[in-house]
Amino acid sequence: MTGTLSALDTRLQQLDWTGVTAQLAAAGNAVLPGLLTADACKAVASLYPRNDVFRSRVVMARHGYGSGEYKYFAYPLPEPVAHLRSLLYPKLAPIANHWQEQLGLDMRFPAQLEEFLADCHAAGQVRPTPLLLRYREGDYNCLHQDLYGERVFPLQVAILLSEPGRDFSGGEFVLTEQRPRMQSRPEVVPLQQGDAVVFAVNQRPVQGNHGPYRVAMRHGVSRLRSGQRHTLGIIFHDAS
Repeated sequence: MTGTLSALDTRLQQLDWTGVTAQLAAAGNAVLPGLLTADACKAVASLYPRNDVFRSRVVMARHGYGSGEYKYFAYPLPEPVAHLRSLLYPKLAPIANHWQEQLGLDMRFPAQLEEFLADCHAAGQVRPTPLLLRYREGDYNCLHQDLYGERVFPLQVAILLSEPGRDFSGGEFVLTEQRPRMQSRPEVVPLQQGDAVVFAVNQRPVQGNHGPYRVAMRHGVSRLRSGQRHTLGIIFHDAS
């Protein structure tokens, strides 16, 4: 596992973060291609049958969330999940702070994840939020936002662990953007195994004629037509 974590460190350093920042500003999402190797994807997906690494299991149909299920990891997070979360956060925190400034919001995010989580825990948000999702034929995830309390980090990451066309068909990652007084704009984000997508949790700034204004974002997954699809979700704020 040490080699996998070292490769992840290297991959994150090699990414064009200026380009990622520009893509997030333009569309509210950005793809990090090949963030995880196929072997790393299989290793994370193989955690799903275990009970000892999760704190809860959610069957979507019981709550009107869609069809399929997911599990929230427990603390301490498995090493690859914890490593991903701690490495991605400092890359995204400057972008998040710039968004806060553009939107006229006072809250700023510290440079390191540990400091931000300490703030979450002090506010009563103590339950870990990284999750592993499983979809089978006919499953889907309704459009939603992952808000778990007053402390909300405005960006999150989803990593596709399965290979489209081999492991499953359908099941596209979908985003919608609701601008004021306009119809919702949908976007399908094509992903390959190991690709990550960074996207807005709730709202993002868009530059208008009179300065930045906020638009609401939602995300979901279209209906799986065949096979099985696993996804790792990295949310940076904890839940109350």
